[in-house]
Amino acid sequence: MRKKIVAGNWKMNPNYPEALELLHYLNNNIPREHYNVDILICPPFIYLSEAQKLFNRTDIYLGAQNASSYTNGAYTGEISASMLKSMRINYVIIGHSERRQYFGENEEVLAKKIKLCLQENVIPIYCVGETLEQRNANEQFDIVEKQISGALFDLSAEQINKIIIAYEPVWAIGTGVNASPHQAQEMHMFIRNLIMNKYDDTISRELIILYGGSVKKDNANELFSMPDIDGGLIGGASLKGEEFVSIINTTKNIVNK
Repeated sequence: MRKKIVAGNWKMNPNYPEALELLHYLNNNIPREHYNVDILICPPFIYLSEAQKLFNRTDIYLGAQNASSYTNGAYTGEISASMLKSMRINYVIIGHSERRQYFGENEEVLAKKIKLCLQENVIPIYCVGETLEQRNANEQFDIVEKQISGALFDLSAEQINKIIIAYEPVWAIGTGVNASPHQAQEMHMFIRNLIMNKYDDTISRELIILYGGSVKKDNANELFSMPDIDGGLIGGASLKGEEFVSIINTTKNIVNK
């Protein structure tokens, strides 16, 4: 049985006092019995050390929001996968639509990042998804297939087993409009079939695929109950402690039905 994951992507939020307050809240209020649900917090880089020191528990994982496509050297402002590994950071978000849109990252660059992360045993959460214009033109499946094949299909079966994919329709990120459970399930099943056709059925069945895009406590149950949706990459709601904990509890209840 695939595990469920609830991951919080804080993006470029919040300021330091607010971050400390949120970390304390999560440390004290996330239930300690997750059963088959992994909890992941992805704050800005500068808060990772603080979070490690603050969490007095081993059942909450930390992830980074990005990693460099270079190993090390004179690349001012970059953070390498080896740096993350040396800090015992085990997850990293790669290819978020905001990185593609604002920083020009494409599949070639993202493939390099993924391979460097895998070399360091840092698990990439690879994000894919279409814009509203692409969905209205019925291009969503072509776009997602291009994003997956362009960045992942050079990986071996052993490597692809270590990847997590997050489907985040760009039109649903931060808009308050989420994909319907049917739309999300349809794309998740499509992604799983892509992996099956490239690799095999076992790898496809074991692949963890998350949904992201305006997930809230009010819609988490409906989305995460879909057979091919294995939890969520949560944006805005992960900055609201009570809401994020509620999403975790909802996910835990789904697993234990």
